Amino acid sequence: MRMKVSRQRGRPRGKYHALADFRLLEYLALISMKHGIDSNDFFNSFVEAWERQQSTCKGLLIECRKRTRDYAIFLITNSYKVVAQFPIPKHILEETSPLKEFAYAKAPRRTIVEGAKVKHLQIRDLKSGMNQISLEAKVLEIPKPVSVVTRFGEFAKVTNVSIKDETGIIHLPLWNKQIDEVSEGDVIQVENARVVTFRGERQLRVGRGGQLSVIEKR
Repeated sequence: MRMKVSRQRGRPRGKYHALADFRLLEYLALISMKHGIDSNDFFNSFVEAWERQQSTCKGLLIECRKRTRDYAIFLITNSYKVVAQFPIPKHILEETSPLKEFAYAKAPRRTIVEGAKVKHLQIRDLKSGMNQISLEAKVLEIPKPVSVVTRFGEFAKVTNVSIKDETGIIHLPLWNKQIDEVSEGDVIQVENARVVTFRGERQLRVGRGGQLSVIEKR
């Protein structure tokens, strides 16, 4: 039987009054469909991970990486490969079968890729392969920049800055003008970054689609 795809615009109807909730539930339904998992079983796996820290669902490992009074951050992996990571509000986790209204015959790939932006992350939560990372950290050290030749044959300056929060330290490469924008001791906000492994160490990289801003000068 062919199921209908929701094409609503604007404020969604029903009990999910917040547009962010609607999009999150839609995203969860898309992931469950992509991996051939019953949507209710998939959602119940998050509830189980919320209560017991982790659960499994048809080859997917779901871990509750952080839990607060209002939300929990979940990491989904498949054979050590990151599938997704995002926060789910507590009020959604307390619902019964909230994905039953989100069934899809065919989901646009663009929607799956866009997904939900990762928020409320800390350095200890970061794993290689994650993207759309947003976090706040303090600049710990800025080594002297070095000159390199890019793959386009151009000269550029780069330095591997160390940033920290209360959970850990990670390196953040800065290039050219970015280097002059920050100082040791500044508190920075990183948006839409990704995590990679370079020479055996994690790095947080801000590409063309990302943003780095200073929110508190030393």
